[in-house]
Amino acid sequence: MLTSRTFLKRTRAGAVMKVVREHYLREDIACGAAACQQCGQQPGEPRLEAQPSGAASSLFPAPHYLLLDTNVLLHQIDILEDPVITNVIVLQTVLQEVRKRSAPVYKRIRDVIANPEKHFYSFTNEHHRETYIEQEQGETSNDRNDKAIRVATKWYNKHLKNINNEETIQVILLTNDRNNKEKAVEDGLTAYTCEEYIKSLIANPDLVDRLACVSDEGKEIESGRIIFSEHLPLSKLQQGIKSGIYFQGTFRANRDNYLEATVWVHGDAEENKEIIIQGLKHLNRAVHEDLVAVELLAKDQWVAPSSVVLQDEGQNEDNDENEEEKENMLKSSINKNMLRPSGRVVGIIKRNWRPYCGMLSKSQIKEARRHLFTPADRRIPRIRIETRQASTLEGRRIIVAIDGWPRNSRYPNGHFVKNLGTAGDKETETEVLLLEHDVPHQPFSQAVLSFLPKMPWSITEEDMKFREDLRYLCVCSVDPPGCTDIDDALHCRELENGNLEVGVHIADVSHFIRPGNALDQESAKRGTTVYLCEKRIDMVPELLSSNLCSLRSNVDRFAFSCIWEMNHNAEILKTRFTKSVINSKASLTYAEAQMRIDSASMKDDITTSLRGLNKLAKILKKRRIDNGALTLSSPEVRFHIDSETHDPIDLQTKELKETNSMVEEFMLLANISVAKKIHEEFSEYALLRKHPAPPPSNYDILVKAAKSKNLEIKTDSAKALADTLDKAESPEFPYLNTLLRILATRCMMQAVYFCSGMDNDFHHYGLASPIYTHFTSPIRRYADIIVHRLLAVAINADSTYPELTDKHKLADLCVNLNYRHKMAQYAQRASVAFHTQLFFKNKGVVNEEAYILFVRKNAIVVLIPKYGLEGTVFFEEKDKPKPNLSYNDEVPSLTVGNTTFYTFDKVKVNIMLDASNIQHQKIRMALVEPKILGSDIPNQTTEQSTNSEPEKKKKKKKKLKK
Repeated sequence: MLTSRTFLKRTRAGAVMKVVREHYLREDIACGAAACQQCGQQPGEPRLEAQPSGAASSLFPAPHYLLLDTNVLLHQIDILEDPVITNVIVLQTVLQEVRKRSAPVYKRIRDVIANPEKHFYSFTNEHHRETYIEQEQGETSNDRNDKAIRVATKWYNKHLKNINNEETIQVILLTNDRNNKEKAVEDGLTAYTCEEYIKSLIANPDLVDRLACVSDEGKEIESGRIIFSEHLPLSKLQQGIKSGIYFQGTFRANRDNYLEATVWVHGDAEENKEIIIQGLKHLNRAVHEDLVAVELLAKDQWVAPSSVVLQDEGQNEDNDENEEEKENMLKSSINKNMLRPSGRVVGIIKRNWRPYCGMLSKSQIKEARRHLFTPADRRIPRIRIETRQASTLEGRRIIVAIDGWPRNSRYPNGHFVKNLGTAGDKETETEVLLLEHDVPHQPFSQAVLSFLPKMPWSITEEDMKFREDLRYLCVCSVDPPGCTDIDDALHCRELENGNLEVGVHIADVSHFIRPGNALDQESAKRGTTVYLCEKRIDMVPELLSSNLCSLRSNVDRFAFSCIWEMNHNAEILKTRFTKSVINSKASLTYAEAQMRIDSASMKDDITTSLRGLNKLAKILKKRRIDNGALTLSSPEVRFHIDSETHDPIDLQTKELKETNSMVEEFMLLANISVAKKIHEEFSEYALLRKHPAPPPSNYDILVKAAKSKNLEIKTDSAKALADTLDKAESPEFPYLNTLLRILATRCMMQAVYFCSGMDNDFHHYGLASPIYTHFTSPIRRYADIIVHRLLAVAINADSTYPELTDKHKLADLCVNLNYRHKMAQYAQRASVAFHTQLFFKNKGVVNEEAYILFVRKNAIVVLIPKYGLEGTVFFEEKDKPKPNLSYNDEVPSLTVGNTTFYTFDKVKVNIMLDASNIQHQKIRMALVEPKILGSDIPNQTTEQSTNSEPEKKKKKKKKLKK
């Protein structure tokens, strides 16, 4: 049956246009009930059970299916995902509305519907002849949708009466809309609010804790006093932004001061790019990462960024005096030169809330149900939740979601989502750091795994038709110990004409991951493999990462080869790219490769190849550095792990060998060669990587630090910086150059992926290369897979597809890749910090030599070379007499009593784990030498904070790749 839908639409020119759309109605859409004989059910499609086995309800003990309205689905998704809730009908009307209003919830409900164990059925009511209804004149679309939901519920109840079951299955409507519920009851339907139904589940009282608090009634503070000003409606905000009264930007809370935040204003205007928000009322219920509208304050109300550390430790809602006292503390000691554009939040354009990990701060009131939850991320405010399980959840890591933030509440309201485990437990803390850094780590779904090759897998004659057979070459790989995802292999041989042939062979991952399928989408979403101290979160399933794509020795593998003909001075004469088949002759570690190169007795083909590569690499590196490439430094650590307890039993900085540099040089060369080729072929669609030059002000700290040691660092170009860093040496202080390079690293900008058609600055500052990309690690980076696809099309080895030549889609992909790359780095650092805490928990208190990296107003930041560990020694502490501190910004230096500290001074510190706050444990450092008069060691402390607590060790050692 055909019906039509008519509506009016205004064009850009202002004309009114009538639009008529045909709408097809059918009678053969199945109801989804397994016991129904009338409907032609498709085999294998998700079904509602013939005998619903869901949780028993005291409100409605008879067998039933649930049918949800839009608000229940939008707000109670945490409940709906619970295994207890089964046999649910999700209407097309509801799904369409959810898709419009919340993409994350829409994705979650699609996943639930796809899970056959949940028995959720998506019913296309908008195309069923008996459940489709027209919107009446004067009726809002919301009222029409509510009516459609009631009509579908009525139809289901009538339809299910025809099933020959012992007991008729009824359909219950769950709605939190009072009007919709009243009208449903008038129509003779069974309808409950979500809360009523969940509270009626006899065997699952804990589910009540997971109910989202949709209306803020009843959860607001009894006093009813208004703390915050009202948020303006979206229409007013948009008008204000258009007229320039308000600014739109991303709200970034301050990790060290809960009464301060920065809003990064969107747009190209140079002025007011960053607006400071200070004070509770001006912050006005915005949460970190929200998209907000800000009103600029008058200049006489501008403030300066605060150097005060303020943590929200209050349990008391009504302590306004304390709050005002803290806000006054922010305003004191303001330097007029430091004033910045300041503002207040007038409205929220888009909330960017996510589920938060943290711990329950149990209420002191006996039998209380309301408690405060303290998130692990200090930038997130405390959240009030209602739970009956407070005693069980104490000392546990839990997940909580925010539901809303009423004007009269000091904190947002939320609900309990999940118990992760005991705080300090290694598995729990790893889960927390993965969740907090938004690292996708769930097992690969069946849909993704279905696109993997069937085992046993082998290379066929058909495959060989399109590939060059390079199995005769003496190819080998060089990697860290324990590496199973081997992306790259190398070869070097002398040609008959006296020149050298050098090959970089990269795993051909794009052969196995085809554009657009579920495996490709999942890899694109993950973006990168994440290496934690004891765990690897793969970007692609293990069958590919550690087996079929990994260039292991003595097996045939597909590769994408970049082959150069070079002279003995490492000058490239010819470059070619080819899809190939290789057979690696050896999988070596850096140490094994170095041993072969250094050994006088070894003269086999592999060793000869390695020596040739090493010789060329040294020439390439010298040439690169002469061109202005930077050699920077960052202290990287390696843990020795106990093979039984998996606790760290030793901690040392990583030692780099010549072979590390050898592999790096050829990877850089391959990346540059490929970048040039794909940009030649696809000037608008090449995925490239750039490293912007830092603004001159970034270098101030480095220049001042060098000046304090009578050294000059020039920063007008990368070449000048590289040359002056090379000359900045002190015979009596050999570690000084490393410290300067570590400081120089801190001055750098982040390297980013971008689409060549959306940018005109391609330069890579650190490598001093005019163009660069990532080609050499497709097992662990999705960017490299795209680059492989572009290169394959460029050499006619594969066909293109629409998304590959859509620069806007490529730019969106780059945004995700840059985000995933950054979060992976943060997760890795958090993992190192957690394992460092485990190490010092087991080791106890130690004293070590350290160097001052930064001098602050009330502290020194030190680096301990032995452990690659950084921490802050504070000279002021709560409830202790304050020492006499004098800070000089120009030198920079800090005088404490009679002792003056300068950058790069050598000191001795005492290191211990402070576990007094189980959620934010930290390594504390105290100064041992030089001794400051009138102070004892425990009075001077440090922070290098992460969220964790560790366990006991045993004996055996095991080295692990970080």
